[in-house]
Amino acid sequence: MSPPTPYDGSSRLFQIGIKPLDPAEWIDSDDSLAAQLAEKRRIFADHPAETFVAEADTGAAQAELLHLLADHLPHRFPASYARQGNAVLIHASGDRVDLDAPGPKLLTAALLVAEDLVILRKGPDGWRLAAAALAFPSSWVLAEKFGRPMHEIHAPVPGFGAGTRPALLIERMFDNMRPEMPMIRWNWSLYGDDRLYHPDVAGPDTRRFGADMASIFLRVERQTLRRLPESGDIVFTIRIHLDPLATLEARPEAGRIAAALAEQLLALDAAQLDYKGLTLERDRLVSRLERVGR
Repeated sequence: MSPPTPYDGSSRLFQIGIKPLDPAEWIDSDDSLAAQLAEKRRIFADHPAETFVAEADTGAAQAELLHLLADHLPHRFPASYARQGNAVLIHASGDRVDLDAPGPKLLTAALLVAEDLVILRKGPDGWRLAAAALAFPSSWVLAEKFGRPMHEIHAPVPGFGAGTRPALLIERMFDNMRPEMPMIRWNWSLYGDDRLYHPDVAGPDTRRFGADMASIFLRVERQTLRRLPESGDIVFTIRIHLDPLATLEARPEAGRIAAALAEQLLALDAAQLDYKGLTLERDRLVSRLERVGR
């Protein structure tokens, strides 16, 4: 399996910065595509009310995103996608996605890619979550974020509340985004299981891993932002890469990876540890990581 973060040196490991992205690299695709699409279909069927929301007037933006993906994917990944009239064939899964299928166009778009898809729209209170097809949440509930501006969505994140410098910078960055210049950032978290559908939030007093720490999974989110040229809305994509920590420990560069993760864990303050659900786990995790590569 490909490493879940950019270990090629293009980004510092486990740093949560944002930078420009080549439009050709907007969407991610690898050998987990078929499995994640199958799981996404199951989750959409089992949890329809929890995985899709949309304001009534977002239909045009949803259709714009769908057709942007339908044009982009066969061109960027010809071994994985093929255009067949007004449908897209996904070779790995055998799915044929009809672009004219009934129902919300955002749900149709979400069945083309492993990414979750969120549409952000500017309003009087700033940029808000106007629509989303979210199968793989990482400890957040879609209904609680729907329709809310970014500073409220980020309120649980330490240092990102209303009026803070990071909140103001996010608004300014969104205002200035250009369709030809997507952006990319990475986020990471640690869980005690490998569920992709993970809306539940662990409190700071909850132990996330067992006594033997045998079940630890590194969950990395590849997040992109791209402005739609016609509607002016912004598409936020989230691609989940999920690997057991033991898999990373077996890599040739395991010592470097473990040291970078330990450094980030040690740099978290009390509020950040609570937010990531690692208040009771940080010291045990660091001790384990310090043994890697010895």
